[in-house]
Amino acid sequence: MNDFDQSFLEFQAAQQARRHAEDWLSAFEAALVARDTKRIGALFHEDCHWRDILVFTWYLTPLRGREPVAERLAAEQGRVAAHGFHLPPGRRAPRNVKRLGIDSIEAIFEFETEDGRGAGLIRLSPDADNAMKAWLLSTTLESLRGHEEKIGANRPTGAAYSRNFGGDNWADVRRKAVAYDDREPTVLVIGGAQAGLSIAARLNQLGVDTLVVEKWPRIGDSWRRRYHSLALHNSIHLNHLPYMEFPPTWPKYIPKDMLGNWFEFYADAMEINCWTDTEFVAGTWDESAGCWSARLKRSDGTERVVRPRHLVFANGVSSYPLVPPQPGLEDFKGAVIHSEGFDSGAGWEGKNALILGTGSSANDIAMDLHSHGVNTTLVQRGSTTVVSIDPSARLNEAVWDEGGLLEDCDLIVSSTTPPLILQAYKAVTQRMLELDKEMIAGLKRIGFKHDVGEDETGHQMKYRRRGGGYNLDAGSSALMIKGEIGLLHYDRIERFCAEGARLKDGSTVPADLIVLATGYYPQAELVRRALGEAMAARIGPVWGEGPDGELNNMFKRTPQQGAWFIAGSLSQCRTYSKYLALQIKAMELGKLGPL
Repeated sequence: MNDFDQSFLEFQAAQQARRHAEDWLSAFEAALVARDTKRIGALFHEDCHWRDILVFTWYLTPLRGREPVAERLAAEQGRVAAHGFHLPPGRRAPRNVKRLGIDSIEAIFEFETEDGRGAGLIRLSPDADNAMKAWLLSTTLESLRGHEEKIGANRPTGAAYSRNFGGDNWADVRRKAVAYDDREPTVLVIGGAQAGLSIAARLNQLGVDTLVVEKWPRIGDSWRRRYHSLALHNSIHLNHLPYMEFPPTWPKYIPKDMLGNWFEFYADAMEINCWTDTEFVAGTWDESAGCWSARLKRSDGTERVVRPRHLVFANGVSSYPLVPPQPGLEDFKGAVIHSEGFDSGAGWEGKNALILGTGSSANDIAMDLHSHGVNTTLVQRGSTTVVSIDPSARLNEAVWDEGGLLEDCDLIVSSTTPPLILQAYKAVTQRMLELDKEMIAGLKRIGFKHDVGEDETGHQMKYRRRGGGYNLDAGSSALMIKGEIGLLHYDRIERFCAEGARLKDGSTVPADLIVLATGYYPQAELVRRALGEAMAARIGPVWGEGPDGELNNMFKRTPQQGAWFIAGSLSQCRTYSKYLALQIKAMELGKLGPL
């Protein structure tokens, strides 16, 4: 077959995919407008999935099965009034794809509702009678009517401060905005890294007055202060922040200081109101006033109380360093530091180091110490999932690797329901095991305890469930296999002593430095310390899987009015900051109440 014939066949396939998508959307809209459960259900496979993000349920809602999906769509349509379903120009065209082993037509669509504009995704495949039916539907709120983001053609004119002779210029306006001398912030965001900056940028574009507080002296310090050799473990093209992509000249894996500097630049460019050197100390909810009383402490010891209607915790999946009790550690004469405080192996040349933990941070620190001539041993407490950064971890970047608009890739990724996430991770984990089989076999030969997750879903579900328990391998595994980095099982240690670790056989493993790469408390611990036991109990768990498979209390309304959480990777923060901002804006407009 020549190139012309191949191109013609691809054109025909694309046209057919478009017709199938248009026919399905037309039939779906007719059935939905009629609120006809039977007709809606007839358009879906028996085993189908729907994820709604704010359109029909004002929540992050996954449903599975023809009847539950059809019934919920029909029940909510009277309020939502969804209509005008169409294939939008400029977005990814309908195409033939294989997802989760199913040959499908995948199409992005847009539509209107009573409240605003929505977008979504369908995946169609033939049933036994060759009728095209949906096995996946997603519906996502993109904007609120009359309150669209101030971007592109809707950008501000700048008339308030442009060529304002005798009045305030832009710098004057920014100084006054940041000071909050004459008003209270509507939203207080705690944390000035990717989560806090993403949600603040989104809220700014919706006209919601937002203040970010960051405990470190500069925006970006939460990354700058991490260990010397750190770089992101995933590729640059999926890590952009909202509205501003990284320069095309930047490296594939961004170094931590480069990222920290970008965050500082981003906060300035996006006109985000930030108070650095400012720590959120405590907060109480005033039920009668419908706002928080939030106590902020500056590095100079001064305090200020602000009264926002919304608190957004944006300080990561984890909070405070976790240091489990270690028998005899108080007798150790060398240096003991948590991984959070580790910078570099410089200055430890020729010394002995023990690192408690075998996650990504522990392994990166081990490599850093080894590269500085330190006799380094990793102490393994529990089994660990190990995945090569390249090629295995990059398998999870597949949708972004397909190219196209970033917002299209984000929509495709966010369309997946929890059961499909499990299915996808099981499949990709098997491929990872194939790619990494030599490394894994080598680790097992030296006694390393390796696992692929409790249900063979690999490191991604470990991250989703508990935020750790895996190593994205940058080369430490090869060094362990060759014996250049040592491996010691924790259960061989009787106790720590002045010289290092005393083993149960009576011998001692010498150490001058012990690094506790023992992880962090979950974010709920920060809530407990800042808001109190009763409020923490009311809100419940943060992160980890909830009963519906969605992340607990993340990116959505919580049991406590005005308390919100955002965390995760840069791509998660970019994607879900939009939906969190829309909910806060809707509450400010009176369109959405508390749970």
